[in-house]
Amino acid sequence: MLLRDIIKGIEILDIKGSLDIEISNIEFNSRKVTENTLFVCIKGFSVDGHDYIESAIKSGAIAFLVEEDIEIEGYTFIKVKNTRCDMAKISCNFFDNPSSKMDVIGVTGTNGKTSITTFLSEILSGINKVGIVGTIKIFDGDKEIESKNTTPESIDLQRNFDKMVRNNCKNCVMEVSSHSLVLNRVDNTDFKIGIFTNLTPDHLDFHKDLEDYKNAKEKLFYKTSLKNIINIDDDGGKKIHENIKNLKTSVYTYGIDNNADFMAKDIKILPEGISYKLITPTYEENIFVPVSGKFTVYNALAVIATCYSLGIDKDYLIKKLRNINGVSGRFESVVNNKNKNIIVDYAHTPDALENVINTAREFTKGKVITVFGCGGDRDKTKRPLMGKIASDLSDFTIITSDNPRTENQENITKDILKGITKNNYEVIEDRKEAIKKAIIMSNERDIVLIAGKGHENYQIIGNEKTHFDDKEEAIKILNTL
Repeated sequence: MLLRDIIKGIEILDIKGSLDIEISNIEFNSRKVTENTLFVCIKGFSVDGHDYIESAIKSGAIAFLVEEDIEIEGYTFIKVKNTRCDMAKISCNFFDNPSSKMDVIGVTGTNGKTSITTFLSEILSGINKVGIVGTIKIFDGDKEIESKNTTPESIDLQRNFDKMVRNNCKNCVMEVSSHSLVLNRVDNTDFKIGIFTNLTPDHLDFHKDLEDYKNAKEKLFYKTSLKNIINIDDDGGKKIHENIKNLKTSVYTYGIDNNADFMAKDIKILPEGISYKLITPTYEENIFVPVSGKFTVYNALAVIATCYSLGIDKDYLIKKLRNINGVSGRFESVVNNKNKNIIVDYAHTPDALENVINTAREFTKGKVITVFGCGGDRDKTKRPLMGKIASDLSDFTIITSDNPRTENQENITKDILKGITKNNYEVIEDRKEAIKKAIIMSNERDIVLIAGKGHENYQIIGNEKTHFDDKEEAIKILNTL
């Protein structure tokens, strides 16, 4: 594609060099540059892409999107105000606006994104081929790769959309992080439907406060064309609904406690799943989903409202929900023959931890023993909140490491302990030993909840990433009993 066609629609401050050159690739990572690449120089949090121009030239870059005045003979430099913002537009141009050729469903909120996208993928894939972009994986309709971020940078996102279209995907379900909305990663994406789950304190190391975090999430609902779907029971959802209810794109609400378009009544939360009476704008039905927890009630309501918006047959939908698979690392039981009740969950926010402990409490005839930690180099404000929740709601808590990264684990633990007022805890920094202690001290009436990592199969200590899987470790320990 000609460079002049790729840069259509962006505000250009200056051009040095020719625009009538053929571009075969666009990249923001100099290590991925190939022959005839347009290299986008992004000023990131720790590195500046402008420092890698020479490296990119050696690898085959012939044109550059920059924010600085740079001129090197034989190469084209296009100066703009914000390369990250314009990267989304040129990516969309380069891949011929692939998101417009599918029904893209975006899910944002603090918790529930992975479960909702997974449920939707299972349901919709019975009708069409479905692409996935999320915390656990990216699936382009042919190949599955492990995700590095909840939402990729715009070049990678548009490239994956393009692969989905080429692989005949008719739908794409994707998690939309607050970071991606603020950092322009999903700009120029044609969202048909936007879903809001809930808002609880998280990522406050990036957002200045909860209001700023909410405002970031709200950006999604100005990018949709068919329907916005909002959890009206959530305070953040109420505010977002009030702000967007008069947009051209209409809104469906869902909830349990407040009057909504999609509601759940007569809820029963059982070890084997949840059941409730579903009320929609046009019909009422009895629903069963084989994944337990009150959070599943909300997740299923969001999924039902989405399928309703897409015109999915209700009998097909109800049948699929009844046979839905659970999500890896989301309230997942560790199957064993040692009479130990062990649950692994990704809960790493105050709200999520509260939800999973309360769910475990509903089933246990004995104690709830919780193992959890908090990540390093991340939001510190939630640590004492999670400490208080774990201590108040559990019979016994073992505080351990999560992904301490470059932060001192002792300091992370001190932050957690600030919220604990009961003497019902122990600190075991080695996560393997913490899990072992919890399992050994439990009996057949108790539930051991291992929270914080869920599907993750690694631990980051310092700058080293090593294999660590909570479920695997639990099974190893069980095998020694």
